[in-house]
Amino acid sequence: MSNGVGGAGAASYYAAIANAIKASGTIVQVGPEDFQKILMKAEKPLVVYAKGNFFTGNHQYITSYKGLAFFVKSKTELMLSGAEIIKAKSIWIPT
Repeated sequence: MSNGVGGAGAASYYAAIANAIKASGTIVQVGPEDFQKILMKAEKPLVVYAKGNFFTGNHQYITSYKGLAFFVKSKTELMLSGAEIIKAKSIWIPT
């Protein structure tokens, strides 16, 4: 039996996620090839990059194009010629 506290906690959790999504806008997850195609379309692309932790070892990138945020995780580092890169400690995407 539940005393109702768990339900309130879950509702609070999902409300926080909904607010994070509203604050960040629409995030589109794409593959590495599509991410690079998007960068080629942008006039002066800005990319935020973060290396995953020791266990995942992936490379994470996010950029904005025409009002949408595009995100990719890659096992290998992407070649981003012509893009301005900002290195971040981490990139958090609401799920």
